[in-house]
Amino acid sequence: MSNQIVLGLATRQNLLSLQGINSQISTSQNHLATGLKVASAVDDAVTFFQSQSLLNRASDLTQRKSAIDQGISSVTTATQAIQSAISVLQQLQGVLNSAKTQSASQRASAATQFNTLAKQLNNLVGDASFQGLNLVNSTASTLSLQFSISSTSTLKIHGANLLASKLITAATAAAASKLASAVVLTFFSTVSNKTSKFDAAFNVLQSAVFTAQADAQSLGANVTFLQTRLDFTSQYVSTLQGGSDKLVVADVNQESTNLVTLQTRQNLAIQSLSIATQSESAVLRLFR
Repeated sequence: MSNQIVLGLATRQNLLSLQGINSQISTSQNHLATGLKVASAVDDAVTFFQSQSLLNRASDLTQRKSAIDQGISSVTTATQAIQSAISVLQQLQGVLNSAKTQSASQRASAATQFNTLAKQLNNLVGDASFQGLNLVNSTASTLSLQFSISSTSTLKIHGANLLASKLITAATAAAASKLASAVVLTFFSTVSNKTSKFDAAFNVLQSAVFTAQADAQSLGANVTFLQTRLDFTSQYVSTLQGGSDKLVVADVNQESTNLVTLQTRQNLAIQSLSIATQSESAVLRLFR
């Protein structure tokens, strides 16, 4: 004898309908609980992996964005150091101008002051380091940034050398070699009243100022570009994340409406199932 319970056609249909509604209710409740209409590849493989691709791209750009931000800080540090170096060079020019009309003893003091300032210029340049990178003490220093892993979009920023010995040696004035080594005591004491020598030395320093200003302009342009790239990357990341959300994030209003509708249908299905079972019970009462 079979142990299988045989349901009437009406009961079976109503039961299947109720099971389908319950499944849809469970799905809507899950969407509301997680906030996602596609939470895994099981829900919709194509949509899920499209969303993951966008998120992976956004994650890569977020890492690049951090590198760009740090790069801006490195270059900004260099430009600030150059501005300070220019200020020191102008102070050196002031010492030379004053020495033109000074006595021998005063010039000796001026020479000491000049040497001290030159050494401090070197110290300042040497201290202008950000996370171990110094863009103002060597032309071999470079900052390399890659803006995207999916392309060859990169930028390489070359450093400058603002050390006193390098900044001044490019000049051809007679005083250049002495100024470059910052050993200027002999220079200050032997020129006597020849102000033309001091003027020549002043011009050497002026050339150094022009060189430093050109370096500052070049680095400043890179800061402006990096800031533009940083803003673009931030906007791009937001766009990618928004695109991913459009694919997988559930519409709360729609899901809430669906849930209310399904609950109403569930109640109706239960009533219909109850009516169907009552009809079968009425048939059984005929045999009593």
